Amino acid sequence: MTEVIKNKYDLEERTFKFAEDVIGICKTVKKDIVSTPVISQLIRSATSIGANYMEANGASSKKDFINKIFICKKEAQETKYWLRILAVCFDDKKVEIRKLWKECQELTLIFSKIAASSKLKN
Repeated sequence: MTEVIKNKYDLEERTFKFAEDVIGICKTVKKDIVSTPVISQLIRSATSIGANYMEANGASSKKDFINKIFICKKEAQETKYWLRILAVCFDDKKVEIRKLWKECQELTLIFSKIAASSKLKN
């Protein structure tokens, strides 16, 4: 397996695992009038990261690829926000949520680097 394909696969798997972990923690928290919309927004943004990365891999042009990568970055940034809000709602889950936040921060940095590198090659 070439390094490019291996790295592509790893990021696909990593974004999927992240979304899976977010869904997992959301399943464990109590749903109420405050947490339900937060959970909904969090799941949407967290799962969108990987979905947009998959779309980027199938992009029809370099411009389309860069656009999808920027969306990945934006969704990761939004996800960090919702994770912080979730931590406010569930003090007992702060350690788990912090781990997810750190992974999301790494994904944000990865997509930022991909976007910057892609623009330079343009």
